[in-house]
Amino acid sequence: MQRRPHLPGPSQAFAEKKTKILDRLAVPEAEYTDLSPKGTVDKGIRRLIDEINSTDGFVTTSSCAGRVSVFLEGRKAAESSDADAGAGADEQPPAQVAGVGGKGAGGTWLYVSHDPVQGQDWLQTLALEDGEARRTGRLIHFKFEPMILHVLTASLAHAQLLLRSALQAGFRESGAVNLTADSEAAAAPMVAVRSMGLGFESLVGHELEGKRYALVSGSYLRALMDIGNERFSENTRRIERFRGAFRESLARMGSDGRQWEDPAARRERMRAEGLRRKATAAEGVVDEDNGGRESADDLYVALDFGLA
Repeated sequence: MQRRPHLPGPSQAFAEKKTKILDRLAVPEAEYTDLSPKGTVDKGIRRLIDEINSTDGFVTTSSCAGRVSVFLEGRKAAESSDADAGAGADEQPPAQVAGVGGKGAGGTWLYVSHDPVQGQDWLQTLALEDGEARRTGRLIHFKFEPMILHVLTASLAHAQLLLRSALQAGFRESGAVNLTADSEAAAAPMVAVRSMGLGFESLVGHELEGKRYALVSGSYLRALMDIGNERFSENTRRIERFRGAFRESLARMGSDGRQWEDPAARRERMRAEGLRRKATAAEGVVDEDNGGRESADDLYVALDFGLA
């Protein structure tokens, strides 16, 4: 029987951090709030979060199940310079300036939804007036963002297991930070699970002298929302694949965390996965992030040798 390094027990420091985070999440929903626009944990991802947090060595620190949003970007440098002109030494410091496309420094959310949206007059919903398409003032952005999840892990082995699951599920821009420490036992990598290939953004309007104007037609806005709804569906499928891959990875570790598959069992499992992939391809489903070029075995090899 082939053996792999087992998942080490979480350190006391990790256990204390996890307890504090879970205490925060245990607050009744009516009382819970966070820094996100919604202010609470998304229902579409709550079950996944609960499964991860119920497993030793893992705890989620932030999450978004996916969303469509429309936002007005923050103040530009020129606006701040005009507002601060002639300021005396005893007056307030210059106002903050938003980065390119950033929402900070006076920007605001015009619309946010974590679920598919249908049947709205978007020019009316967003209070955008018809006007000449000019790139003036602050811009208004439409954006779809797929699930992003940050998970604190107890060790490098925990981080590798989670990353392997994320990559298998199609979250191909996933990665880990805090990979170095004085000792492996002290390492507590933060893993970001994400798939930026599903995201997209478009400019839809601008603000000038306090009024907001559309840069696109109502039919174009509806098309953007329709695309967003399609991305929601694929995002949900990837979330479910990630849940399944995470459970399977844990199960393969064995009850004591030390057993791994023998070569024959591994070959049989990979053969079954290959048949499933062929059946999926025959139905016309394509992984747009990698065009179906890499198999799950490729990802195992890449992770095992530090190539992913």
